[in-house]
Amino acid sequence: MSTNQRLRGSIVSAGLRPADLAERVGVDAKTVERWITKGRLPHRTHRVAVADALSVDEGYIWPEVVDLPVTQSASQAELLAMHPSRASIPHETWAQLMDGAREAIDILVYAGSFLFEQYDFVDVIRRKASQGVRVRILIGDETSGAVALRAEEEGTSGGLQGRIQLHRRYLRDLDGVRGVEVRAHGTTLYNSLFRFDLDLLVNGHAWGAPAGQSPILHLRRVAGGRIWDHYMKSFESVWDIAKTAARNPRFCGP
Repeated sequence: MSTNQRLRGSIVSAGLRPADLAERVGVDAKTVERWITKGRLPHRTHRVAVADALSVDEGYIWPEVVDLPVTQSASQAELLAMHPSRASIPHETWAQLMDGAREAIDILVYAGSFLFEQYDFVDVIRRKASQGVRVRILIGDETSGAVALRAEEEGTSGGLQGRIQLHRRYLRDLDGVRGVEVRAHGTTLYNSLFRFDLDLLVNGHAWGAPAGQSPILHLRRVAGGRIWDHYMKSFESVWDIAKTAARNPRFCGP
């Protein structure tokens, strides 16, 4: 078999040596060397551990696993439910997900109006942060071309921008709250994302329709699955892009 250059490169990019990875994964250093030099495919448990340790997708290191039945099965198991619209999800479900979060809440929206109007979102976030939950919120940059285009496509030119300004004003009350960070983004929003620990609600967008009228996938992360990680990787990419924008004075609130 050929050398696994992707694994070798991922180890280097992570600032590790093969022996370091071996220690983290719980195998012998020679085993890791064989994975690299002989292209050996590790057991699923070790593949997942390696991917987590290197912060890369398992399928990138070992492309052959994508079509394995066990991978397909795990990915299918991640889908708990599909709701025809956001309004079809019971109020209690949203409340339980928010209240049940113990480690992380991640939100990616343009405006996310329903969060503020129906769930006292700022108070919820303040309470969860006091319990040690890490909260990251990505809200739209109302001055961006992507937001303006989305507003036009929804038939609400100017309306979306106004809602974002209002909600940024609400979020300003979270300034200085430990464990909470808010950033503005101007990316094309293909999906709104709502992550509560291992649960992830993916609200897909359709041209010409408000997000609330579009279907939502309810995912729960399963080891070896690919769908949950796929969407959260998108969140992380937008989070990184939003770093510079978040320092701009215009995001300090009206």
